[in-house]
Amino acid sequence: MMKVYLDNNATTMVDPEVKAAMDPYVCEIYGNPNSLHDFGTATHPALRKAMDQMYEALGARDEDDIVVTSCATESNNWVLKSVWLDLIQNGEKDHIITTEVEHPSVTAVCRWLESRGVRVTYLPVNADGIVEAHTVRDFITDKTALVSVMWANNETGAVFPIEQIAEVCKEKGVLLHTDGVQAVGKIPVNVTKAGVDFMSFSAHKFHGPKGVGGLYIRGGRSLTSLLHGGEQMGGRRSGTLNVPGIVGMGKAMELANYYLRFEEQHVRRLRDKLEDAILQIPDTYSVGPRDNRTPNTVLVSVRGVEGEAMLWDLNRAGIAASTGSACASEDLEANPIMIAVGADNELAHTAVRLSLSRFTTEAEIDYTIDVFKKAVERLRAISSTYAYTPKKEGA
Repeated sequence: MMKVYLDNNATTMVDPEVKAAMDPYVCEIYGNPNSLHDFGTATHPALRKAMDQMYEALGARDEDDIVVTSCATESNNWVLKSVWLDLIQNGEKDHIITTEVEHPSVTAVCRWLESRGVRVTYLPVNADGIVEAHTVRDFITDKTALVSVMWANNETGAVFPIEQIAEVCKEKGVLLHTDGVQAVGKIPVNVTKAGVDFMSFSAHKFHGPKGVGGLYIRGGRSLTSLLHGGEQMGGRRSGTLNVPGIVGMGKAMELANYYLRFEEQHVRRLRDKLEDAILQIPDTYSVGPRDNRTPNTVLVSVRGVEGEAMLWDLNRAGIAASTGSACASEDLEANPIMIAVGADNELAHTAVRLSLSRFTTEAEIDYTIDVFKKAVERLRAISSTYAYTPKKEGA
């Protein structure tokens, strides 16, 4: 049985080149970077190189900050809670704008902030699964402290018009944060060109290690620290630096940028082949136009087939997929993205996300197509909501 991993929006395998770059800093060059002795200072060249790799890959300027965190969830929490503290609790603002389709690490914090008196507007997406810049403009008031809109959606791959949204926020004098987790390594990301104030990212989404991420902070933007107790990261984020993780993240980001053209051509071709084959099955749907999606992602719905049932059949055949965000994968409610784009409740329960990587092969896609079609036939045959009778030859 072939093993096929098509859940790369949840996490990715560590690129062997990344692992090789990290290995010396686990058992050989293992000193604490803040120590004054040679064991500590021996880590500094690798840390400087890793930070240079990230600055170059993201198009950040010398006056900007890239602060290493444990993950994008921490970065998202940091921005939202610090803006609440700086501009709402200790300022004259009381309003935050986000979208209905953000990652739980944004929406859950917004719900928490609402319980503390913050007004939060959750913008709806259009039929293509994105929020348009004019919609953001319509909801900004003189009390708005922050707009937080993802760069690319984790379930559909839909790419949001971040540059246009940034222009609106700049015009209105409002800070803009974007969750860039699903964008970095899949599409070109240049934070300077985009004009964002803050961007979160996580290494394990672009073939780096788990447990390390970052927050880009535009030069001149203040942000109260979330963690206190040390002077690491210029005093912005306390905690002993994860040297192997930082080295790995820098290398992974460098490689991700190097492979962007490959991602656009090879990965997109395989994604389109898979999507085309699935859409040949009657009563199947995909979300969002292909030309405005990350090249590796397709969210499909198969009427009459529960998403969890499809995952079971795929998993039995050695194929890993998901019904949506891994951070909410134990929730068996209807897929919120499908609801947001206007799908009925039945169809929203059938969503399956398939996400490829640069390591996905043609043979794996061919195998997946065969398994997927057989699973649809089997599951529809026993479905109580879908009358499926295969036509006989010559009928």
